[in-house]
Amino acid sequence: MTDALVDSHSLPAELRPYLDGLVRRTRAVCGGHLISVFAVGSIALDDYRHGRSDVDVTIVADPSIPARVLRELAESLAHASLPCPAAGLELVVYGADFVAEPSGAAGYLMDLNTGPMLPNRVSFDPAESSDFWYVIDRSIAHQAGRLLFGTPVRQVLAAPSRLDLYAAMRASVREHAGGAGHLGDNRVLNGCRMAAFCRTGRWPAKREAAQMIATSEEKFRPLVETALRSFQRPRSAALPLPATDVRTFLTWVGERVEEAAIHALVDGQRGDADLRRGNVKSSEVND
Repeated sequence: MTDALVDSHSLPAELRPYLDGLVRRTRAVCGGHLISVFAVGSIALDDYRHGRSDVDVTIVADPSIPARVLRELAESLAHASLPCPAAGLELVVYGADFVAEPSGAAGYLMDLNTGPMLPNRVSFDPAESSDFWYVIDRSIAHQAGRLLFGTPVRQVLAAPSRLDLYAAMRASVREHAGGAGHLGDNRVLNGCRMAAFCRTGRWPAKREAAQMIATSEEKFRPLVETALRSFQRPRSAALPLPATDVRTFLTWVGERVEEAAIHALVDGQRGDADLRRGNVKSSEVND
């Protein structure tokens, strides 16, 4: 059988048959409406852990794709129809017109969560969801999205603006600080990844980010190292982390996000001022 994937050997071996089936079903259901399919999240960042990580997939389709096709796609990719070997599948369908421009909105046509460890959920209305999840995912996709089928990622998807991205990161910190529905290790490791992004301007894998923060921030090293050990275990066997320590750490992460957002705003204003001065000088020369 011909491989449906662009480069199956670059993907985790445990997921290749599943992703091949996902792409085949998506092509069969969407037909000519389909533009791209790519993996994001832990697969894109080479940090997939079997039995712990989700499979994160983004689909870009012609915005005219009918609602009935989206409903059929959700049924075809649900865990009951296509069993997911990972903790779960988080799949988002966007219209090509929406993702072609930077945005701070969720903006999806369909959002599907399904799998052995995820509650089944499908949404066709982005107003039902918090924007920040999707903005951060699109930022990671633009940096490192792993093409599975169709047009290359950066030819179809624009990165969010830095100001929209930092707004999304603020919201993410608030969500993780609340803690409801999130494992303690994931709250800490997501915080590490945001702090690392604020330093470097790039999204690292969770474990790489954790090692960076544990090395540079001695006061948080015990917490981060415990989160890393917990991340090696199945979700059902995750280690408990002190709730107060997690909140203190996420408060620190929030401060780093605020600092980075201020720098981005100042840099943007400085760039606008430089552009205006350049335009004035150009007009003087032309006069």
